[in-house]
Amino acid sequence: MIDPAELEKTLRGAFPNAQTLQLEDLTGTRDHYKAVIVDESFRGKSRIEQHQLVYRALGPLMDGPVHALALETRAPAG
Repeated sequence: MIDPAELEKTLRGAFPNAQTLQLEDLTGTRDHYKAVIVDESFRGKSRIEQHQLVYRALGPLMDGPVHALALETRAPAG
């Protein structure tokens, strides 16, 4: 389990210029989350590459504290 604020802080550190960064605890158990991230660093990358950037940013958190993570990632429009 990880506090949502700590998880959001980690994501904001990795994507400091994100146009959108929303985090939702899906079950209230602090281990199933949904993240919506709109960031320029995703431009030109496949969805898989975008998700890999997020997983890399979370590193060891994905090995236990975060059991499930639903992702919606994209570059800003325009």
